Amino acid sequence: MATAAQWIEGARPRTLPNAIAPVIAGTGAAASLDAAVWWKAVLALLVSLALIIGVNYANDYSDGIRGTDDERVGPLRLVGSKLASPAAVKNAAMLSLAIGAVLGLVLVATTAWWLLLVGVACLAGAWFYTGGSKPYGYSGFGELAVFVFFGLVAVLGTQFVQAERVDWVGAALAVAVGSFSSAVLVANNLRDIPTDTESGKTTLAVKLGDPRTRTLHLALLAAPFVVTLLLVIRTPFALVGVLALPLAVRANAPVRSGGNGLELIPALRDSGLALLAWSALTALALGFA
Repeated sequence: MATAAQWIEGARPRTLPNAIAPVIAGTGAAASLDAAVWWKAVLALLVSLALIIGVNYANDYSDGIRGTDDERVGPLRLVGSKLASPAAVKNAAMLSLAIGAVLGLVLVATTAWWLLLVGVACLAGAWFYTGGSKPYGYSGFGELAVFVFFGLVAVLGTQFVQAERVDWVGAALAVAVGSFSSAVLVANNLRDIPTDTESGKTTLAVKLGDPRTRTLHLALLAAPFVVTLLLVIRTPFALVGVLALPLAVRANAPVRSGGNGLELIPALRDSGLALLAWSALTALALGFA
């Protein structure tokens, strides 16, 4: 039986910046319109955290029963390592997604009914990433889904539930956050190219191959700093986002140096830290705009 610590590790805490940063960025975008609503920001954060934990457990379950996680070089997987039964991990995923859905209904009820459709799409995206008979994560669409759900939807959704409108600043932040979040997954899938190829999991990294995947990681980490320059139109304080550049450079270091396997774990961690730092710094700047 898995211990509490192993369940926590199975929730993949290194991915939590992907859930936290979009809410910070979206709240910064709302603040730039003088429309931040802090209780809605907190609720959006709880929804985002519940969904990403649900996604992680769902992936653990689906990959585990397919045998994709039988040979891993990365962090612990509960089903693949046989520390927890598939049913237990599936139940944990469903519980997390249900919590996110219930909290999300509060935002729907206090903002706009059509957000319910967005929520349904998010839940479907969470489950069918590696679940179902034709998971889209096995066909090379994982990075695109992360860009959409943890970039565009999460940032613009957070801005909308507070300001009840979105603007170009929110859209720019969504692109930046989506790029950072996708970079985290690219680093993960670069590490897993050998085992994914063997198990038949055709990720974008498998399709692109090793060299082009490394180039993609660099491009995705560079994109937010281009957005930083664009945001200067709203406020010169946005340049503070450049302070996250050393973290992005450090995140790409194992990738550009040709690291493989466990050597790429720091790239995942530091890509997430760069995402979190850039979002916090930029949101703070926009709050003063």
